[in-house]
Amino acid sequence: MKRLTLIIATALMMTACASPVTEGNDKRVPAIDKANFDEAVNLKDNFYQWATGGWQKANPLKPEYSRYGSFDVLRENNEIRINELFEAMTKSTAKAGSIEQKISDLYKMGLDEERLNKEGAEPIREALNEIMAVTEREQVIAMLAKLHTDGIGVFFASYPAADLADSNMTILYMEQGGLGMGNRDYYIDEKNADKKAAYRTYLEKVFTLAGVEGDVKKMVEDVVALEDRIAEKSWSNVECRDIQKGYNPFTYADFKAQFPGVEWDNYFAAFGLKDIKKLVVSQPSSFTNILEVLNTADIAALRAYVAAHYINAASSYLSEEFALASFEFFGKTMSGTQEIRPRWKRAMSVPNSILSEAVGQMYVAKYFPESEKARVETMVANIQKAFSKHIDALDWMSADTKAKAQEKLAAFTVKIGYPNKWKDYSSLMVDPAKTYWANVVEANRWYTADSMSEVGKPVDREKWLMPPQMVNAYYMPTTNEICFPAAILQPPFYNPNADDAVNYGAIGVVIAHEMTHGFDDQGSQFDKMGNMNDWWTKEDRAAFEKKTQVLVDQFNAIEVLPGLNADGKFSLGENIADQGGLRLAFTGLKDYAWAEGRPEDIDGFTGEQRFYIGYATLWAQNITDQEKERLTKVDVHSLGINRVNATLRNIQSFYDAFGIVEGDAMFMPEAERIVIW
Repeated sequence: MKRLTLIIATALMMTACASPVTEGNDKRVPAIDKANFDEAVNLKDNFYQWATGGWQKANPLKPEYSRYGSFDVLRENNEIRINELFEAMTKSTAKAGSIEQKISDLYKMGLDEERLNKEGAEPIREALNEIMAVTEREQVIAMLAKLHTDGIGVFFASYPAADLADSNMTILYMEQGGLGMGNRDYYIDEKNADKKAAYRTYLEKVFTLAGVEGDVKKMVEDVVALEDRIAEKSWSNVECRDIQKGYNPFTYADFKAQFPGVEWDNYFAAFGLKDIKKLVVSQPSSFTNILEVLNTADIAALRAYVAAHYINAASSYLSEEFALASFEFFGKTMSGTQEIRPRWKRAMSVPNSILSEAVGQMYVAKYFPESEKARVETMVANIQKAFSKHIDALDWMSADTKAKAQEKLAAFTVKIGYPNKWKDYSSLMVDPAKTYWANVVEANRWYTADSMSEVGKPVDREKWLMPPQMVNAYYMPTTNEICFPAAILQPPFYNPNADDAVNYGAIGVVIAHEMTHGFDDQGSQFDKMGNMNDWWTKEDRAAFEKKTQVLVDQFNAIEVLPGLNADGKFSLGENIADQGGLRLAFTGLKDYAWAEGRPEDIDGFTGEQRFYIGYATLWAQNITDQEKERLTKVDVHSLGINRVNATLRNIQSFYDAFGIVEGDAMFMPEAERIVIW
């Protein structure tokens, strides 16, 4: 289990509005905008292209994006809003230690390209000298805790999270890591040789910019060879999604006995942890291999590896030369992005991340219409009733398991808008006399201490895992909660002036998607209290897995690019939630929102058609081939076109809405379709 594996979040979404409304930036948005359509395409053959082809043509891929979709329009609007808040702060003198001082100083440091260019590699010089001066393996091992505290991802990671077997308590997790390119497939699959070559070029460039002394080419080869060894036995993305396989609890004594090679008492003491009762190793075989690499690799290779990861972590906060080198590889080569994000966007993203809830509090005060919470809560309740109805109607689940499913559904915690209590940043210091990177490191240390202080304590169920200004949503199994931050509750996700068909097709699908995550291949392994607990009968679980395997096979058959197919197992949870989101939101609309009668057609479309057109519009986007390849490897979400066409082909009400019949490309024989929730 990776740290955020269990935060099952929907990807950013956007849909068209149902009637002319005013956005936060006063731009009028049409209802179902036919300009978004590609009417040269038969909707019965390619519904996605028909619904979004016009949008794609009118919104060519911006050079700073590898994927530019309708959701990016909303994200950009939010960036402008937040940037305006930050700019206003810079025009007044803030009290030392205040939130305004911390935000404005971080923001100004990020904007000050002249200072960053003048400093060059100086902000990391002392740390690099210390790294390159080590001569003994024990010195590297002794550095691990400090590196992890500072935000440098070498070898492995440690972090606190709810105990999957006792969701009320926070324990420590240890997991694999240490790969500069992120995913093991980039190392072990020969098809990625070009990317590995580009990675070598990147490392050589940043080593040179940093002024590291020695044979740079040899250091680069040492780094890649060491990471090859780590990747060789790293678990795949699919293996990491296996929650039960990844839950491997140890007493502290047993952990030290099974995983020697690090002075664990000293390592954990550096985080303020001195009385560890229990911890979990998520990928034991990979973890063993990583420790073997750490304890057998040549000291010169260890130095080069740690130095490379340190420089990589700092690059975005150094001179523009470092930032461009990082972008050239991670942005252009890996994703196909053609242009680095403008300086102001990069600058505003740092305080927005470091002081996220403080920024969120300001955002909510200015932009969130509190009055709309009640309408969204009604939608949640309607969709929850729809889910209950669907569970009752299942022909593959026994009465005993249905009863447990109903209990879990009724126990959902729903978070809307913003937290009831805000995070206290009073002890986090920002000092403009220090370098930009030094302040980021201080923030990393503050966050590490703050999170590690939770180990051994009860889980804070009031805590939010996303800030209010984030355009997203999530389901968390260990707290059995669904969360919808304020930023997603605005047009075009949620439109107070829209008809119900469009709102249920937009935010309704988002709500239902997150609910369904509580019952997908991962979420279904947790009970109503958030404990990993098998509440299914053996027969019902087998029936569920038989159905989900059909969905896996459907997506595995999709060719994303020549020679590259979608990974139906890796994306299974999201594909289940997409289908469930559509079906539950549609029932919520039809049976509850329309309880007093089905409305008249609007703009020539029935309510049912508007629902599905709105859904397709969520995924309007342009995307590079490189990003398609990268996302297929690293993102649990399917690509937009497949979230529409592949998902809708299983849903009868979609067929009925548009008269799709045998012979149409969107048609799938009923015997081949699968419905789960």
